[in-house]
Amino acid sequence: MLVVDKLVKRFGGFTAVNNVSFKVDQGEILGLIGPNGSGKSTIFNMLSGTLAPTAGLIQFEGRQIAGQAPHWIINRGIGRTFQIPRPFRRLSIFDNVALAGYYGQGGHSKTKAFDAAEKALAMVGLPTDREASVDGLGAAGLKKLELAKALATGPRLLLADESLGGLDEHEMDQAAEMLRRIRKELGITIIWVEHIMGVLMRVVDRVMVLDHGEKISEGLPSAVAHDPKVIEVYLGSDAGAVQAATGGGG
Repeated sequence: MLVVDKLVKRFGGFTAVNNVSFKVDQGEILGLIGPNGSGKSTIFNMLSGTLAPTAGLIQFEGRQIAGQAPHWIINRGIGRTFQIPRPFRRLSIFDNVALAGYYGQGGHSKTKAFDAAEKALAMVGLPTDREASVDGLGAAGLKKLELAKALATGPRLLLADESLGGLDEHEMDQAAEMLRRIRKELGITIIWVEHIMGVLMRVVDRVMVLDHGEKISEGLPSAVAHDPKVIEVYLGSDAGAVQAATGGGG
């Protein structure tokens, strides 16, 4: 479904992403992890069109998309969430999601956008009442709203950016289960960036690890968790959490 080959992004003299290549198969959940500043968000921004690559190939369903505008990429079937939800406070929950649908696969059709919003809100467990305010949403509700907005665009590939941030343990488990349901019930392929690795490792099919803009490991969660290069990056509790989630230490 997605082929990324020798992707590079430079900001002046700083290289944020350096020669990163990977593939994502249809129906897969790929976990993308790494310390702060490792290049995860930069890769998401290039996949979603917010940034143009300095070099490299991004091919989605056989079509080159590198450097295309975000609205063009959304309409080709790639949706994303953001780490920090920023809903339109003057719009209801429903209207926030319908607006995303209108500019996504809804094709600027109000009817299609409303239908997409109802389905997306039902999937994430938010009210479809058209007057419900975003002001009553806590951290978990805002994360659900982000997912609903992305789903309303009609993606075949979802870029989930830190869906667990700010949640308690129970809410994290619910959010992880929701991503499983999105894959199972809607058939959506997912790339999931996350810092809460103990949860992520229980959900994803494969993991790719970045450090200082370069890919240092990729494979099954159990193999990546015991990769010496990954353990060196995640010294301490994070390494322990990753190994515990994939079957113990080593």
